Amino acid sequence: MNNSPRLYLSLIGIALTLTGCGAQPALPITAGMGPHPALPEPQISTLPTVNIAPAVGWQGNARPQVGKGLQVQPFAQGLDHPRWLHVLPNGDVLVAETNAPAKPEGSGGVKDWMAKRVMSKAGAVTPSADRISLLRDTDGDGVADQRTVFLDNLNSPFGMALVGNTLYVANTDSVVRFPYRADQTQITATGEPVTALPGGPLNHHWTKNLIASPNGSKLYAAVGSNSNVAENGLDQEQDRAAIWEIDPSTGNKRLYASGLRNPVGMAWEPYSGELWTVVNERDELGNDLVPDYMTSVQDGGFYGWPWSYYGQHEDQRVSPKNPAMVAKALVPDYALGAHTASLGLSNAVGSRLPAPFTEGLFIGQHGSWNREPHSGYKVLFVPFKEGRPNDAPYTVLDGFLNAKGEAQGRPVGVAIDGQGALLVADDVGNVIWRVSAASQP
Repeated sequence: MNNSPRLYLSLIGIALTLTGCGAQPALPITAGMGPHPALPEPQISTLPTVNIAPAVGWQGNARPQVGKGLQVQPFAQGLDHPRWLHVLPNGDVLVAETNAPAKPEGSGGVKDWMAKRVMSKAGAVTPSADRISLLRDTDGDGVADQRTVFLDNLNSPFGMALVGNTLYVANTDSVVRFPYRADQTQITATGEPVTALPGGPLNHHWTKNLIASPNGSKLYAAVGSNSNVAENGLDQEQDRAAIWEIDPSTGNKRLYASGLRNPVGMAWEPYSGELWTVVNERDELGNDLVPDYMTSVQDGGFYGWPWSYYGQHEDQRVSPKNPAMVAKALVPDYALGAHTASLGLSNAVGSRLPAPFTEGLFIGQHGSWNREPHSGYKVLFVPFKEGRPNDAPYTVLDGFLNAKGEAQGRPVGVAIDGQGALLVADDVGNVIWRVSAASQP
């Protein structure tokens, strides 16, 4: 086959035009969910399935559909690509209004160009506001009536963690800290560097999440890979696809877990005390592979990327092979469906939603581009008992896609607010949704 750049670009154009031209899934999306997901044979083709849900936003009074016993309303609207949430002890809500950092002119290749086309159609290519805003509901009616710029001039900020009187922020290339005073609506102090995180001009998975240990002595930073399956070279993956443990007093860090393609959401499971994460897995192995997943994170654990998926299922595309690392790969705890882009994660501690939404984990699924039909575009809840998942997922929010397959919204970060409702950041609708019990405001 002639592999000239012009021909390759033409083929990509055809793939983008013939949306969803790949093979139909052999399995329902639910087959790739739960503790023992189906893992069919990989389907590798010259042109991957490209099935983009064009971003259109919410029209009029349209809003997501809710699960039984729930209701939803906008908590805040008119935001600029809200991605991540952090609820402060006084009930104020911090939202990272952010997007990927600008890349140098001429950076990236043909595949990078294709990815940009995909993201543009999906509503993900907008300049980053580079700020964190503070939202306050002064009268307790479930709608923010005060909004201030809490921090600005950041660098594609994402994760946030408050420890005592110190607020930590994960920029795309570093963790920085700021002094925090209860009830303040703006921080004007200059951020102090804590530690560097992998960034650089490629920076494929740019979001860097952050969570503090329960006693506040350590921070944990989630860093995604620089590619789908190391096609840019393993040298570009240094310190990536990992969760790092950081000593905030010194800035020193150590590798806590690795082989996690794109870990984003993190949460502490209250019964076991374990750290859990959701992982956005690899693409281009067919409609039914590979399931995204959530898992407890073992200290020193290796989870397969890039050499294998879902334990020791070797990915034949990766070169050079590494059988020793494949043999070490741990099996995740719970699959969340192929290509769902599971990103958000929050435990139910403090939830005042009705049963079954009281013990377990909420998951924000940003939605697929590499599957026909679409998957994700939902907020799910997985019930737990004694620290382990014990039932099939329940749908909390759905209806982010309209009847035409267009994206009215895309859920990302999830968090329990000070009144026990669930907040959901929607970076296409530019809104934060608030889910409460149907009998509550």
